[in-house]
Amino acid sequence: MELNQLRCFIAVAEELHFGHAAQRLDMLPSALGRYIKLLEEDLGTRLLSRSTRNVSLTPHGALFLEEAREIVERADHLQQRFRKLARQNAGRLRIGAIDSAVVSLVPHVLHVFRDSWPDVDIQIVEDKSSKLLPKLKSGRLDVIFMRPTEHMDDALENQFLFYEDVVLAISDKHRLSQRNEIYVDDLMNVPLIVPERRVRPHSYDLTMSLFDCASFKPQLVKIADEKQTIINMVAAELGAAIMPKWVARMSAMNVKFIPLAKEYQTIRTKLPLSAVWVKDSRDETRDNMMKVVMQELEVIAQQY
Repeated sequence: MELNQLRCFIAVAEELHFGHAAQRLDMLPSALGRYIKLLEEDLGTRLLSRSTRNVSLTPHGALFLEEAREIVERADHLQQRFRKLARQNAGRLRIGAIDSAVVSLVPHVLHVFRDSWPDVDIQIVEDKSSKLLPKLKSGRLDVIFMRPTEHMDDALENQFLFYEDVVLAISDKHRLSQRNEIYVDDLMNVPLIVPERRVRPHSYDLTMSLFDCASFKPQLVKIADEKQTIINMVAAELGAAIMPKWVARMSAMNVKFIPLAKEYQTIRTKLPLSAVWVKDSRDETRDNMMKVVMQELEVIAQQY
């Protein structure tokens, strides 16, 4: 006895017409008749009386109808219950990410991730690394994409992903805007817009590290902390800025983005990106997403 046989019997018992019942179940009347016949053979009794014009329930059929309805109802309820549980278990992935990760990494990963786990409820929080870490430690986030600190908490797992490339953002009216690459000596007497170090230490240190071996000190202009604001200040010819390569995708009229000369490529080590989560915490959904991250890492890194 199968659930499908019970559904067929219930439909015929309620319609008292094989054609109408078959239409209701979107199947051929002949196929419906075979299901009923198999059910009766399994039970060893007639459930329906058939004539050329009428279909009616036998006494056993009337008795069986109540039981069949209860079985099908319970089966449907059980299926719905466990599908709901599956959605809940799959159900949530809370991601924290700095602006760099939100630009390409997170969208790319989630696009691939959703192909295999479409029912996961995904929440994304964009913020600075210093703001994301407390949320991760307190359990409000499952994984974060951030700039790793020099001394990471031992309670955290840190998966290094890649370093980002670096460019100079400069007004297209500036004399340096026609260069194909930039050397540190080119930046003598060029005001450089930097954020406050306490707000964005990685961004501040990125600029300062360029001048570690220079014969002059950079001219710093601390007038903005957010990248879009810095780009707007560059467009207004208030200075240039050393920035991650991805900012070239931001809306920026009258701004050129020029790569640093190859001899300065070690500066990229100032822009690491890592995935971080609480060590020894079990989370199948997070682990599945990290598998996608590592699988797609080569493609993602090329975008940075």
